[in-house]
Amino acid sequence: MPTDVTLAPPVSSATGLSQVELVSLVPRREPFDDPAWVFEPQYDGFRAILYCSGHSCEIDAFRTLNHPVQDLRDRVAEVLDGREAILEGQIVALDRQGKPVLQHLLQGEGYPAFAACDVLWLDGADLRERPLKKRKELLTELLPEDTGPLYKVLTIEEHGRALFGAIKRLDLGGIVAKCQHDPYRVTTVWYEIRNPGRSLPTDGWAETFRQRARHRTPNREQ
Repeated sequence: MPTDVTLAPPVSSATGLSQVELVSLVPRREPFDDPAWVFEPQYDGFRAILYCSGHSCEIDAFRTLNHPVQDLRDRVAEVLDGREAILEGQIVALDRQGKPVLQHLLQGEGYPAFAACDVLWLDGADLRERPLKKRKELLTELLPEDTGPLYKVLTIEEHGRALFGAIKRLDLGGIVAKCQHDPYRVTTVWYEIRNPGRSLPTDGWAETFRQRARHRTPNREQ
């Protein structure tokens, strides 16, 4: 669980919003059930922070991300319609059925989208010290309906084992476990539970994905 620390002053991004450091995910072998926790599927994408202020939008993503995001930023800004927000989530590339496809993302193909799982700043209010449960409620208010370029990550309360079973059947990467009472701090402990039977693309794309997944340094796409 998180401990109290004094955070260093944030660095302002080009939108005028404070730069946010991602909470690290701690590997865990087995899924679990707990009413104090929520569980999310890991989509085939890369974790990122999205900054939107007025009609300007930026994305902090991995340096090795090759998928173009200029159009995605413009479409996300249009959806948020002038709202000031910082969102955590994943950049994904969707196929024609709306499913995130890893190979599309690695090859710069498909339909780019941002799958949001958390809201850290909203209309001048820093939400990072509020509990995750409250931030999830505010995210739902901000995004009452999913759109093509911007949608909410599925969130399941308590039943991590059931979600993990569904993830294995769908051949997805795994799940993430988060305590509903947690603030958003670098000291917060959330778990990443990978699907050991997950199949990966062939023809060298699997190794490319592993190398990029190990690269945790963000890069602002402008």
